[in-house]
Amino acid sequence: MPYTTHAADSTGRRLRQIGDWWVDAAANEIGRAGQTVRIEPKAMQVLLALAARPGEVVSRDELLSGVWPGVVVGDEALTQTIIKLRRALGDNPRAPSYIETISKGGYRLVAPVGVEAMASDGTPARVRRRRRSRSHPFGAGTALVAGVVLVVTLMASWWFLMSSQPTLNAAVADATGARQSAVLTVMVLPFESLGSDGDQAYLARGISNDLVADLSKLPGLRLIRASTEIANSQAGRGAQYLVGGSVQRDSGLLRVNIHLVDTGTNQQLWSERFERPFGDLFALQDDIVRQLAAVLPGKLADTARQKLANRYTRSLPAYDYFLRAQALFLVRQAAVNEEARDLYLKALAEDPKFARAYAGLAMTYAMENRLQAPAVSSVALARAFELAESARQIDPDIPEVYWALAFVHVQSRRHQQAIENLERAIELNPSFADAYAFMGGVYNYAGESSKAIPMVRTAMRLNPEGGYLYYQILGRSYFFENDIEQALINLREAAARNPVDLETRVYLAAALVASGDRAAADWVGTEIRSLDSSFSTRRWLETYPLTSPPYRERLLELMQRVGL
Repeated sequence: MPYTTHAADSTGRRLRQIGDWWVDAAANEIGRAGQTVRIEPKAMQVLLALAARPGEVVSRDELLSGVWPGVVVGDEALTQTIIKLRRALGDNPRAPSYIETISKGGYRLVAPVGVEAMASDGTPARVRRRRRSRSHPFGAGTALVAGVVLVVTLMASWWFLMSSQPTLNAAVADATGARQSAVLTVMVLPFESLGSDGDQAYLARGISNDLVADLSKLPGLRLIRASTEIANSQAGRGAQYLVGGSVQRDSGLLRVNIHLVDTGTNQQLWSERFERPFGDLFALQDDIVRQLAAVLPGKLADTARQKLANRYTRSLPAYDYFLRAQALFLVRQAAVNEEARDLYLKALAEDPKFARAYAGLAMTYAMENRLQAPAVSSVALARAFELAESARQIDPDIPEVYWALAFVHVQSRRHQQAIENLERAIELNPSFADAYAFMGGVYNYAGESSKAIPMVRTAMRLNPEGGYLYYQILGRSYFFENDIEQALINLREAAARNPVDLETRVYLAAALVASGDRAAADWVGTEIRSLDSSFSTRRWLETYPLTSPPYRERLLELMQRVGL
């Protein structure tokens, strides 16, 4: 980091002074008379960033980009750091003397900032002076000069930090609506699954996902998916309202609790308990959307409030099969892919006009292209295109259908067509996190990894719980950008979230070789062989959608070093 302590002088090292505390950045310590507290390096960097602009609001975006440069972290990382800082400083968030939270803005340092001299025995000079006399302050001229030097130094350091980091390009920022003040931003939590039946978790997840999809069709709303931890830590970053709820299925009865909270005041604006026969699920979902649209504050047009999302299907069995298939498809193994296909087919048997089931079925055939030999995969791809086109013809206004079309195009290495379909998906739903993440993946395949990082960053901000694929795509991006440290961080996270994903392991092994850690790379190579005993990188690349010759050559060369 570019932050530095002041140079040593005749009285010792120069320290920052924030309120009653002296701050030793080099030692990651803060202290006052009779007390010294060590804080984490990231907490120190956040404190210095705020001290560089005392009295000014520093946005969450600036702090995340500056303190965690080049790393996509969840909003909770910053929130937890602020909590730790306040605890160390003894600050009260309800009546702050140091760090003030600015609703929907960021944070502001409200304590005075100055400089302090460190005496030769390591005691801040101010403390030593107080021991001698409490009536011997700095001279006014000295304090003014020192204060100017400190502020200039801190601002220069912060400017260097910020200017050295890539920023989210304007097109992506506009697409997410992050800078559009007229847009209502709503954060939706995953619904909690109540009851003892663990198999029903997919139902709660499906209902909350469908709520996001339904609300995304209402003009004037921007949707963000978030975890409960993020919401509890007040890390909505720009979200004005929070929607959460729970789902419980008890025999033939379905209970759904839902609430709407103003994140600025933490006031619950609306809550409702729905209890219906399970057979009325779709009518219940329609009621939720209708009532939620009616109570959302703001300037949603009447026509927008009345525009209810159409159900993708009115068949409960079809819906149930579809949700189960979606969960299985993400595993991306041949046997599990077959199970997902079977469930999609059962969904279509219940409802032959279920467009999203056609799209899902298409993706299983496209995935088969990756999982089977080239002679078999060409037939699978042809079938995937037929099914994806059927989905589009049934309903051309579903964003997920264009995501599926993009997925099929990618497996055929038609990356430009994939990008066009993803752009259409985002046009239909500007909050479609998976579309941004997948677009980043496509840029990687096409040899443009530098474009992928901001796309995945957008996806993670829209959906912090996006899963292992987000981390895998980000890891691939850093790998091809030759930032091996960041590649390993993200690939290890992806591997931890999905230990059986072969693609993640391939990149992890290659990144470890590039880092010089052959022992760890060999271990990952053993794991790859346990997933596929006959694995060969050269053969794997025959159906893998990476088209950039330099990227392919680099991956092949590194994998050959571990005998793969």
